[in-house]
Amino acid sequence: MARNFRRHDRMSAISGIEISPLMDLAFSMLIIFMISTPLVEQSIQIDLPVESAKTQKPPEEKTEVIGIGADRVIYWGDRAVSKEELANLLGAAAARPEQPIITLRADKALDYQSVIDVIDLIEQAGLVKLNIDTQAGAPAKGRKK
Repeated sequence: MARNFRRHDRMSAISGIEISPLMDLAFSMLIIFMISTPLVEQSIQIDLPVESAKTQKPPEEKTEVIGIGADRVIYWGDRAVSKEELANLLGAAAARPEQPIITLRADKALDYQSVIDVIDLIEQAGLVKLNIDTQAGAPAKGRKK
């Protein structure tokens, strides 16, 4: 039996809109964004130093990520910047009404001075909230729990 899709009364108003396809699309996009967001956030390959395992609490405020690769290239988010550009970006961040938390991600192969130079720039800009990222590992030998 063939189905007839014509309305009997062409002048009557449509009583409802079918939103099921729209909801399917919205949920599909939500899943795609949930999967792809962590991949975009961790786009710079940095081998972080290891510290003893402990619970981490997520940041509660706006954060800005500074990365230093093994080749001593400095990144603001995912963009490579010079030390002068970094100083300008940190100054702009310090001028905001609510200062962001600066998250520093430095490769473990770097010498200590490279990390200290960036921390110095952060302090000179007047930013006081600093996180230094590490990766969780086994407890350090000789350290009491």
